[in-house]
Amino acid sequence: MGDRDEIKALTVSCAERLTETGQRLAVAESCTGGWLAKVLTDLPGSSVWFDRGYVTYSNEAKQSMLGVRGSTLQDHGAVSEETVAEMVQGALEESGADLALAVSGIAGPSGGSDEKPVGTVCFAWQRRGSLPEVARERFSGDREQIRHQSVRYLLERLSEMVHE
Repeated sequence: MGDRDEIKALTVSCAERLTETGQRLAVAESCTGGWLAKVLTDLPGSSVWFDRGYVTYSNEAKQSMLGVRGSTLQDHGAVSEETVAEMVQGALEESGADLALAVSGIAGPSGGSDEKPVGTVCFAWQRRGSLPEVARERFSGDREQIRHQSVRYLLERLSEMVHE
């Protein structure tokens, strides 16, 4: 099975479970630029379980749309566990969703540093009423590959959430 097929299978499995349980999902994306929302809404009937997606590419958008604090961005940067935790919380607070996912990263080819090289991506996922879970990964490849791996990673976390 190719990677696209695996992503589709993951998405279908999550969609079926979300539909069965009556849960709704919101996503907050930065480096993936809406790719996750596109993959999720490619499925017919996704309006039953997909509430909304935020593409908050700029720091200003993260603040105004999701309530990320300026001090968090200044102290930790846009690509940090602290920022994605606030992004995922904001997505839940601003929506009617039961679950939310968030991502912010450095997809390249430039923009990396010694501390956060290209391929550094931070993730958060949260169920309403629970604390956010966060992770930092380092992916390799070009911009497209890093973004693709990021979408897959979030779908895997979503699958764990809906099937637990």
